[in-house]
Amino acid sequence: MFHAHHHLHKRKRKSLKKYPHSNKWIRFLDHSILAIAVIGPLMNLPQILKIYLNHSAAGVSALTFSLLFVIGIVWLIYGFVHNDKPIITSSALWLVSHAFVITGAIMYG
Repeated sequence: MFHAHHHLHKRKRKSLKKYPHSNKWIRFLDHSILAIAVIGPLMNLPQILKIYLNHSAAGVSALTFSLLFVIGIVWLIYGFVHNDKPIITSSALWLVSHAFVITGAIMYG
């Protein structure tokens, strides 16, 4: 417990970059990354629709998407530990997306 308390005080004293950043390009990136965090997982939507509309998961590896799901859990934990909203948002949406593909691959594979 002492170590965690020490870490928090050490982190408070650390000088972090101002948010939003004074540089307009970095500020643009800061604001757009949350949109990217939402758009990225939507890229799985065609795969999900193909599986469920055709009732076929031919060519879809449940193992691959299961491993991606496990990696996504690690990213989600990392996002919560560092309180990083874009990572949390993206990871949570990727997990939902991968869960749909895994379920479809098991049901129709």
